[in-house]
Amino acid sequence: MKQFKDRIAVVTGGGSGLGRAMARRFASEGMKIVLADMDEPAMAHTEAELTGKGAAVLSVKTDVAKAEQVETLARKTLETFGAVHILANNAGVAEGGAAWENTIADWEWVLGVNVWGVINGLRTFTPIMLKQDAEGHIINTASVAGLLSPPGMAIYSVSKHAVVALSEALYQDLAERQAKVKCSVLCPAYVPTGIADSARNRPVQFAEQRQKRDKDLAQEEVIRHAVAHGRVSADQVAESVFQAVKEEKFYILTHKRIKDSVRMRLEDIIEERNPRNPL
Repeated sequence: MKQFKDRIAVVTGGGSGLGRAMARRFASEGMKIVLADMDEPAMAHTEAELTGKGAAVLSVKTDVAKAEQVETLARKTLETFGAVHILANNAGVAEGGAAWENTIADWEWVLGVNVWGVINGLRTFTPIMLKQDAEGHIINTASVAGLLSPPGMAIYSVSKHAVVALSEALYQDLAERQAKVKCSVLCPAYVPTGIADSARNRPVQFAEQRQKRDKDLAQEEVIRHAVAHGRVSADQVAESVFQAVKEEKFYILTHKRIKDSVRMRLEDIIEERNPRNPL
């Protein structure tokens, strides 16, 4: 994708973290921005920041796990701006714990946002973007947890592996049709965002039901600290995303050192070895 000025970018999870950074980067190119998020105060803060710099912004409270709300997001986008050229399926949540200890509520909440959120975004927006017969790009936010399977992160890893697989299939489907719409999968490691505190937006029907062990709580603190002190900033990730869109690059690995762990996993698979801990 080469033209950005006056094009429209839809960013889910756009109120904070990577979503805010991507929205900021796209706006700096003169794009019109559609923010989708469950956190209305955060979304209002991002909108104020962007409009203060002259960007045209539409904010739509959206639970991406619900298809009808994503469809409403698309309708309002078209009513306001008339098109969509970039879709960032970025909204995400996290929950830790051993695979057998997580509750049904844990699984339904994380898979609903992280997997169904991307599915709903693709099913709703891709036909619109293809029909426009114009350059476009879809970015699906996965994680290094979509390439690795560390202990204590079963739900999150399952959800992000699904996003990687879905994105790879999307790439092939678009290529087969020689579509002007391209796609990328974003796989960052620790970045200072609010992902470690995503339970703040956890719906009541998926409320936490299990008594966490001291070990689980300790691991959450370790992850929270790692996220808060990540050496790659959200703005740096957003810049990598923007360059990938320009260059039609599919895999976006923002933390280069993680490649050794990915290579180790692939070698274990090829050599049929038992998996090693990637951390």
